[in-house]
Amino acid sequence: MSDNDTIPLHPSSQSDIDEIESLIYATPSATVLPARPPSPPRATIPISVPVSTAPPPPSSVPPSIPITIVPTAPVNSTTAASSTRVTIGSDGFGSPPNTLTEPVWDTVKRDLSRIVSNLKLVVFPNPNREDPGKALRDWDLWGPFFFIVFLGLTLSWSASVKKSEVFAVAFAVLAAGAVILTLNVLLLGGHIIFFQSLSLLGYCLFPLDIGALICMLKDNVILKIVVVGITLAWSSWAAYPFMSAAVNPRRKALALYPVFLMYISVGFLIIAID
Repeated sequence: MSDNDTIPLHPSSQSDIDEIESLIYATPSATVLPARPPSPPRATIPISVPVSTAPPPPSSVPPSIPITIVPTAPVNSTTAASSTRVTIGSDGFGSPPNTLTEPVWDTVKRDLSRIVSNLKLVVFPNPNREDPGKALRDWDLWGPFFFIVFLGLTLSWSASVKKSEVFAVAFAVLAAGAVILTLNVLLLGGHIIFFQSLSLLGYCLFPLDIGALICMLKDNVILKIVVVGITLAWSSWAAYPFMSAAVNPRRKALALYPVFLMYISVGFLIIAID
């Protein structure tokens, strides 16, 4: 069989080939679906509201009362603010007074007034001695410092020799003794402020100051013993309620014994100096 010889196809095969060629060369056509028809309008159901013929209920709101507005004069904001400020300051809630610009004499008078007030509360009988918390609430250190220095100067003036050494020893004993006694009370669980205790012990030296001054003026041993005994009892009586109330009753003796010992030492120092 030569190459130019052809074999005729079966009619069914020719039809299949034609169908395949038509599918290959055919252009795809987009199919557009028809739009969804709009939904028909829904029917509305009429609602009938019965009309009430009954009278409306009585209202609980009282009838309006006519109000007459009386015009008032306008208030000056500056005047109102100043009056409010004065009222608050007088009640104690305002700013404290400025002590940096006040005269020196006013400061001295205020400090002297506080010293005199605390001295009356500590060493003289008064109702506040039953409540030690109120007696020395406004404590200060100027009064104790003055009484310690005055006692040291009095003892140094009473001494015939070594006056500066006597003053130094007296000042050191009193200052260090007050600090040690205060620490003793605090270590015993006392409810007292450190500087408040120093102030109290310093004010209690006032009777001994008077005794030292009398002994300096009258150089008599018997008179010295009597005066020192009285002033020593006075100082102990002044310190007793404050120191005893600061600690537990079971530890009262441990707090009072060192205080009495320091005052007794000062009394012997007054008697011994000649």
